[in-house]
Parts: sequence; structure tokens; C-alpha cells
Amino acid sequence: MLVYIILGIVILLVLYAISAYNGFVTLRNRVRNAWSQIDVQLKNRADLIPNIVETVKGYASHEKETLDQIVKARSSVLSANTPQESMDANNTLSQALNRLMVVVEAYPELKANTNFLNLQQNLRDIEDKIRYSRQFYNDTVLKYNNRIETFPNNIFASIFGFRQEAFFQADEGDREVPRVQF
Repeated sequence: MLVYIILGIVILLVLYAISAYNGFVTLRNRVRNAWSQIDVQLKNRADLIPNIVETVKGYASHEKETLDQIVKARSSVLSANTPQESMDANNTLSQALNRLMVVVEAYPELKANTNFLNLQQNLRDIEDKIRYSRQFYNDTVLKYNNRIETFPNNIFASIFGFRQEAFFQADEGDREVPRVQF
């Protein structure tokens, strides 16, 4: 009788371990998919940037430093190999694009250019999609990390080698309140 009880407990533990493992794999794949969605939007933005830079160059050729920063930041985004490198490069690119929009304000003829206005609208749309994708990614990472950290899942996660994923976080500069001067 004792043998059957022990055998039953072992079978239940094995079934739970299988279920836990499959749950970890499912959530990890959701995290990877969510990251891929961000990556797609970042690529779209990177593809749009050369057109914006060329348009601005025609009007504001002496703003070379800002334009060079954008080109350099775009290259960093495209050459990132890990999600963390991509997150860091993306934050740098976002800051450079914000500086570009400040430059654009000084050129009324550029702000009236139809081509630039279309590019600017496309950039806004992509930025909105990136924000949504980041939020979805962080929600997915939260579910995955919670599953890994809760008992008894944390035991099986450790045994199977599942590790926490990093959240997509805003850069320190993005958290500062912008100063408006008239």
C-alpha cells in the first residue's frame, strides 16, 4: 500500500513538472514573440529615418551634428545583437529624434513641406506602435517572471534553467519633465 502511495506521489510530481516546463516554454516563447514585435517596429522606424534626415538636410544643412547623431544612433539600433543592446540603442535614437524635432521647429518652410509632414506622421504612427509593443512586451515579461518566481514553480524553473527576462525600461533622460520656455 505504501508503495502505491509513493508511486502516486512520484507520478503527480512528474506530471506537475511536465506541466510546469510546458508553461515556462509557452511564456518564454510569448516573451520572444513580444520582443520580435518591438523589433519589427524598430526596423520600420530605422528604415524611415534616412528619408527624414535627407529631407531635413535640404533645409537645415548646418544642423550636421544632430543629423550625425541620428545616423549613428540608427546604426546602433540595426547592429544590436541582444534585446538589452537594442533597448539601449533605441533609447539613444529616441533622444536624437526628439532633438531633431526641436531643430525642425526653427524651420517654418520645412514644417510646411508636404513630404516632411508625411514622414513626420509616419514616424508618429511608428512611435505609437513601438509604445504599444513595449507595453505588451513588459506585460508578457511580467507574466513570465511571475511564473518563474512563484512557489513551487520557482523550484522547477531553477531545475530546468529558466531565467527572468528584462523589462523594457525608459532611459533616465526620458523620465525628466521637459522644460518649456517662451
